[in-house]
Amino acid sequence: MNLIKPICILLTTLTCIQLYAQVEGQALIDSLLIQLPNQKEDTNKVMLFMKLSGYNATISPDEGIKYGQQGLELATKLNWKKGIAMAYSQLGLNYHSKTDYPNANDNNFKSLKIYEELGDKKFIVAANCNIGRVYSMMADYNKALEYFSKALKMAEEIGHKEFEGNILLNLGYIHKIKGEPTKALENYMIGLKLYEDLQNKTLMAMATGNIGAIYSEQRKYIMALEYKQKALNLATELGDKYGMLINLCGIGTTYLDIVNDTLSNDDAIHKDYRSNSSLSIPKGKTALISSAIDYTLRALTLCKEINDLENMSTCYLKLLSAYQLLGNYKKALECHINYQTIRDSIFSSENEKKIIEQGVQYEYEKKEAVTKAVSEKEIQKQKLMRNGFMGGFAVVLLFAGVFFSQRNKIKVGKKQSDELLLNILPAEVAQELKTKGSADAKQFDDVTVMFTDFKGFTQISEKLSPTELVTEIDTCFKTFDHIMGKYHIEKIKTIGDAYMCAGGLPVSNNTHAEDVIYAALEIQKFMADHLQQRKNEGKEIFEIRIGIHTGPVVAGIVGVKKFAYDIWGDTVNIASRMESSGEVGKVNISGRTFELVKDKFTCLHRGKIQAKNKGEIDMYFVEVETKNV
Repeated sequence: MNLIKPICILLTTLTCIQLYAQVEGQALIDSLLIQLPNQKEDTNKVMLFMKLSGYNATISPDEGIKYGQQGLELATKLNWKKGIAMAYSQLGLNYHSKTDYPNANDNNFKSLKIYEELGDKKFIVAANCNIGRVYSMMADYNKALEYFSKALKMAEEIGHKEFEGNILLNLGYIHKIKGEPTKALENYMIGLKLYEDLQNKTLMAMATGNIGAIYSEQRKYIMALEYKQKALNLATELGDKYGMLINLCGIGTTYLDIVNDTLSNDDAIHKDYRSNSSLSIPKGKTALISSAIDYTLRALTLCKEINDLENMSTCYLKLLSAYQLLGNYKKALECHINYQTIRDSIFSSENEKKIIEQGVQYEYEKKEAVTKAVSEKEIQKQKLMRNGFMGGFAVVLLFAGVFFSQRNKIKVGKKQSDELLLNILPAEVAQELKTKGSADAKQFDDVTVMFTDFKGFTQISEKLSPTELVTEIDTCFKTFDHIMGKYHIEKIKTIGDAYMCAGGLPVSNNTHAEDVIYAALEIQKFMADHLQQRKNEGKEIFEIRIGIHTGPVVAGIVGVKKFAYDIWGDTVNIASRMESSGEVGKVNISGRTFELVKDKFTCLHRGKIQAKNKGEIDMYFVEVETKNV
């Protein structure tokens, strides 16, 4: 979640994909499939395969690869070199969509070689851009720069200004990631000039906003505000609400940056001030904070209009910081509550929405299939009357093709709905919900519950930007999720910076305690390595506490909207106390859990430790070494 990062990566794919991918995909795929059987084996059919491959790149890349390969085979048979190059380019695009980057660039390089043999400079630019695009996704930024630079040189040779501008934005973005703001700014400025000449206001807004972001990083606040305001004006003129909210929040952030700058206020505000500046900068800390709040509230209003929960939570986090600086702790608390509420619900909200959309699409396509079936039957009757048996037989074949195509689409939609449901609920619970329309709460006599929490999270979060804070939590929790999957442990939920999971449900097993401890030790190792990396980079560090307890729980689905699988019982409370009573970097388990794993792990008895509202509890630290059993 990063609201104020540069809106740049405009990664150019200048091949035939640009001609195809911007049109409505699935409807055109269906119409092209009807044309395909009657198409002669010529270059037009190759282009038909190219279109099918291009449309499928963002819908079903495996299908896109299938049609790309068919196009490649036919182009090779016809000895049509340009068609062969286009097919390789399409295959590269589809492999890119699958995040199969080695295969993507293998095909991109083959495409580039043929275009170079043909001397087709426009498509040589495209191929180099596609290669640079893949390298940037692989974080090989030096290679990405190499190929984007080649593309830029040739785009300048052929005098294609829009190509040049797009490539310059990519170069600027990569230099920014590499920590080279001066080079990034240089590329953005040249790109902006090209877009101004072309009067392309959409890309002018993008480049201008990126320039403002670079100036913010350089603490040139007046320049940053000027360019962000220009970007805001362009987005407003275009009616681009997303662009508006990004720049509104960016301006608010700049005002907060001025307040938080380590220089004296006068120096921080005026060190890059220009006499011809059209901006009126508020004077004094309170006025600056008030301006930050005003712009962020305007961004928040737009977030609510377009229902952008991700950026809404960012706005609340910025407002939290601003109200704290003003000493308005009541407002700060309100923002904190709103932030936590949105972050806790965002995952389930997004997935519920997708499930609903898939369900609606599924029902719609069933009805559409029936409607088409009725329509085709009517056509069939007319054909039989007019053209006799042979004509009618052809219509029956056409009808069957449409019907089975619709049926397959319905199957795909249902499969996607099922996959989304499994992102929210355990498989067994999801199946019960689909079968019965509800899921019963269940008592589990023995499960192992784990809590993790970051020490001093609130204090550390005040020192980080919203982007850094959320990126850090997201990095950790994604790794935790992967570890849970590895050990077949059920993630229950996250609560702010706390992570909760349980082993031994929804299907009971006898290994839940050791599974959870193996997972905890892997989390412990990951966090130790991650902490050292952040120390080496001079960044704020997050230290983690881990607590585990075993006992009975009740599990089930709560709510009607944004429903979630949850667990209740004293076992959950004690597991939480194990975490809060532990030490950073340690896995703290209860005596009950120790009895289940003492033959498998070396544990250090801490004695009886006072746990809040639970009295004294036997606690143990799990050592990394595992006993030989």
